Amino acid sequence: MSLNLAPHVSAVHVESGSVLLNQKTGRYWQINGSASTILAILTEGGTVEEACQRLTDEYEVERPQAERDVRTLLDGLLSAGLVKEQ
Repeated sequence: MSLNLAPHVSAVHVESGSVLLNQKTGRYWQINGSASTILAILTEGGTVEEACQRLTDEYEVERPQAERDVRTLLDGLLSAGLVKEQ
């Protein structure tokens, strides 16, 4: 699955992760470094599988937890209207 940021969303990378701004609502979302990594992979054409693999490679997390984390973030971003599936 590949994602795009919604047209009304701006993203800025910060030291601790990323900040997303929903320009329609004015609401900011701050995501940590691992979530920022997942978002970058998925918006650059990567797959959920690749995002899970990166989490297990770069962070001390087991595969089942990485899969839950990726799905939870993905569901949250989609339900908040911050990203759209391609």
